[in-house]
Amino acid sequence: MPRITSPSRFSTAAVLMAGLLASATAWADGSPVGLWKSIDDASGKPKALIRITESNGELSGKIEKLFRAPDEDQNPLCQKCEGERKDQPVIGMTILSGLKKDGEEYNGGQILDPANGKVYKSKLTVVDDGQKLNVRGYIGMPMLGRTQTWLREQ
Repeated sequence: MPRITSPSRFSTAAVLMAGLLASATAWADGSPVGLWKSIDDASGKPKALIRITESNGELSGKIEKLFRAPDEDQNPLCQKCEGERKDQPVIGMTILSGLKKDGEEYNGGQILDPANGKVYKSKLTVVDDGQKLNVRGYIGMPMLGRTQTWLREQ
């Protein structure tokens, strides 16, 4: 007699497969959607894991994990942020927003630096076959800023 799989198991498996397929498709087409490890441009050390998602053609990125020394606060608050972000946990905070595809780049967005509470204009470029993400924060013009390279985690 054939084994009948319960609808809930089938639904869960279908959702998982759809998610994996969507991630693989995003990765293959050079999309920045996914999980990224930010690398400090000064020290070269990992700083955080950021999950980039897309909704209605706009990208946003939220911090999922911080890489901090054992003697540092493991769940810091954004003390230098302004407005609704002031004194909120950095983990779970949206630091990228409003980025839209513009040719090979994603432009028109903002990025927050939780270390100093400042918000900068930003742009992203996916490089190395979707394995790296160049994230540029700037004031005024893109040449007046700095770039970090993030590494794809999944």
